Amino acid sequence: MELNDYIRMLRKNWLVVVALTLLGLAASAAYTVSRTPIYEASSTVFVSTQAGGTTAELQQGSSFAQARINTYVGLVNTPVVLEPVISELGLNRDSDSLSSDVKASAALNSTLITIVVSDSSPDTAAAIANAVAESLATVVPKLEPEGEDGSSPVRLSRVRDAQTPAAPSSPSVPLNLLLGTLIGLAAGIGTAALRTALDNRVRTPRDAENATGAPSIGAIAFDTKARERPLIVHADPLSPRAESFRALRTNLQFLDMGGRASFVITSSIPSEGKSTTTINLAIALADAGKRVALIDTDLRKPKVAEYLGIEGGAGLTDVLIGRAQVNEVMLPWGNRSLYVLPAGKIPPNPSELLGSSHMSLLLEMLEREFDVVLCDAPPLLPVTDAAILARATSGALMVVAAGKTTKHQLTGATEALNTVGAKLAGFVMSMVPTRGPDSYYTGYGYGYGYGYRETPEKEGRGAKRPAGPKKSDSRPTRADGSLEELGFGPRRASRETLRDN
Repeated sequence: MELNDYIRMLRKNWLVVVALTLLGLAASAAYTVSRTPIYEASSTVFVSTQAGGTTAELQQGSSFAQARINTYVGLVNTPVVLEPVISELGLNRDSDSLSSDVKASAALNSTLITIVVSDSSPDTAAAIANAVAESLATVVPKLEPEGEDGSSPVRLSRVRDAQTPAAPSSPSVPLNLLLGTLIGLAAGIGTAALRTALDNRVRTPRDAENATGAPSIGAIAFDTKARERPLIVHADPLSPRAESFRALRTNLQFLDMGGRASFVITSSIPSEGKSTTTINLAIALADAGKRVALIDTDLRKPKVAEYLGIEGGAGLTDVLIGRAQVNEVMLPWGNRSLYVLPAGKIPPNPSELLGSSHMSLLLEMLEREFDVVLCDAPPLLPVTDAAILARATSGALMVVAAGKTTKHQLTGATEALNTVGAKLAGFVMSMVPTRGPDSYYTGYGYGYGYGYRETPEKEGRGAKRPAGPKKSDSRPTRADGSLEELGFGPRRASRETLRDN
């Protein structure tokens, strides 16, 4: 993962991160409030020897005290020291329970013993600390062997008395709140990372590239009104979504397909926008002066005729079974150099028809007569129609709905094409969000807020002419539905073969 992936992960899951951080803060606050405040008081005892007046004797006495200091530290928690404290202060507890609240320590090479006492009452903590220090100073001389004069060689002196603490030592409110916040933040980031790792949907072009191994050739912006305006290039040519189809048209020209320009446009699963993508791309290509043949090869749920508002009762099915000729059912559309071959009636054997030699001959003929041939095909996973048809074209274009298609589905669709030897020319991301963490194409709508408008052109100078056949095609157009009207020219052997069949 790159830095952008981590930023996208946090942007997408920021609510989870914030919620768990606040939960950790609240939990630590509740824990802190529920705890009883504990106060600590400490007193210090100095250990010295009483014998000797020379330097050597003093040095020997200091070494003796340091050697015994750890023994004295261990005596602090024994009943012999604590029982007098309990009796003196009248504590309602035994020496074992009091021992858990008393801690003693001594620094290295030091003869100072520090006694720390914890208690819920600050006054009691200070009183116990002083009483323990006094008891220790009394008990130790009794335990050490007496000198020749009957006195103890060791003396313990209390050098610092315990003072009543002003603030509790625990719980530490700032520390607990900080720890709770950090734990909640870590849990939030961990949850975000786990959700990202378990997310199997294709959301970015990189996800699609990893699954297909094909390049991205376009991205179609998400439009909430896409169902109301499916033909956006025709209905609103200045909209950001229409501009994305023109960008797709431009990128399509850079694909190296070996001199051919016939494409099957399909998807992994239904409802990814393949039909509207095919139609809008065809319109965009026709607007650029290309002669485009749009074929509805979805012989199960055809949509092209419905979207374009043309008669779809007769079409590709009739041509393939020899009931009609291409020039009789292929219709011009929209005052453009765009010709549409509807699907016709739904046959009982779509896969067989699309994989027949008649379909291959039809595609060869259309490739010779048109600049671009686009075939709207069914999804790859439910049926095999698109994979079979893709073998007869220059390649397939996969429409991938961002945030809807899973990586497993996209991989399965790619394998379906590879199995039959078809080429996946590239993929088109559809329904791409323009806002939020999953938006990767931020250029939608750029320039449209700066007064860009379609200005009327003066007649006779730069006027836009209706799109039609190329200038080199000097054949007259006719309204009788003949091949000459479609710009096919004299009929060739392949078309004769189709007609005879």
